[in-house]
Amino acid sequence: MNAFGAAASHTIVSAMPDQTGAAKMIDPRVAWEIAQAPPSLTGKPSVDRYQAIARYLRRFDLVLSYNWGAMDGVMAKRLFGGPPLVHHEDGFNADEAVKTKLERNLFRRLALKGAQALVVPSARLEAIARAKWGASARLVRISNGIPTVRYAGRPLQPLRKTLGPKPGRALVGTLAGLREVKNLPRLVRAFAASGADADLAIVGEGPEHDAIRAAGDAAGLGKRLHLPGHLADPHRYIGHFDLFALSSDSEQQPISVIEAMAAGLPVAAPAVGDVADMVSEANRRFITAPGDERALAGAIRALIADADLRASIGAANQARALAHYDEAKMIAAYRALYAETLGRPGAFG
Repeated sequence: MNAFGAAASHTIVSAMPDQTGAAKMIDPRVAWEIAQAPPSLTGKPSVDRYQAIARYLRRFDLVLSYNWGAMDGVMAKRLFGGPPLVHHEDGFNADEAVKTKLERNLFRRLALKGAQALVVPSARLEAIARAKWGASARLVRISNGIPTVRYAGRPLQPLRKTLGPKPGRALVGTLAGLREVKNLPRLVRAFAASGADADLAIVGEGPEHDAIRAAGDAAGLGKRLHLPGHLADPHRYIGHFDLFALSSDSEQQPISVIEAMAAGLPVAAPAVGDVADMVSEANRRFITAPGDERALAGAIRALIADADLRASIGAANQARALAHYDEAKMIAAYRALYAETLGRPGAFG
């Protein structure tokens, strides 16, 4: 939205209308609104509800829908027509982390026939879309992107002072919503098992906070585990980490990994989604089998023990992020897709 500026105005229809925290990130120069009393995107399937959604959508020139929570909107378009629609899928919650649900796959397969395009960020999700959702010519893969140059400089926010790790001790860090699918208690256990002379910082907020703290207490981490909550603008502080670690049950193309790479960090993580292909070749031996806590602990231990290795891998990761995951490339791809879908070349600048 910010990149498109005055070229478009936006109406946001959400299946979770009370969760509006992202609104503060919208540039004040952008024209936007949260829809007032739109038809609900949740509820039992019914002809009347889908007709109501379709009627509502006809007021727009282009509809962009996101993930399973918006799939009823996609179905309404499929059944009753409306403006062009581009659907976006970027991953799964805990209920589909290990295996996608048959009934949802069938629903997506039917509903997506009405979409002009389906956008995914990862090769793994592209394969799922082809095999399980029947997507083919309408499927577009657009990699996630960030303003990589911001991350390559010296960190600005005094995170080490905020967290208070022992001087000279390494800092393992991660950025994540504290949700079940991220399996952060696993990261706590793997970190403790690594025996590394380091602290662990988990930056984020969410319902798993107490479970993470309990895992830290059980592992005897004490004050070596830091849970500072949400910290805005990761480019200001992520460079204070010595190592970035991930422990998720499911990912596709995690932005946090791209942020870590752009900041020149090595990554220890399970091979979920595209993570193994995202990092540099030098980093790939530290991408472990999904769910293998012992292997993840070993990766953390090996990287913390060798500062020169961390520096060389971090440099390779940074070069790869700059080359492949800059937001300018991502935004250009979205701009071209949306203009083509509208049939208005150059519509978004």
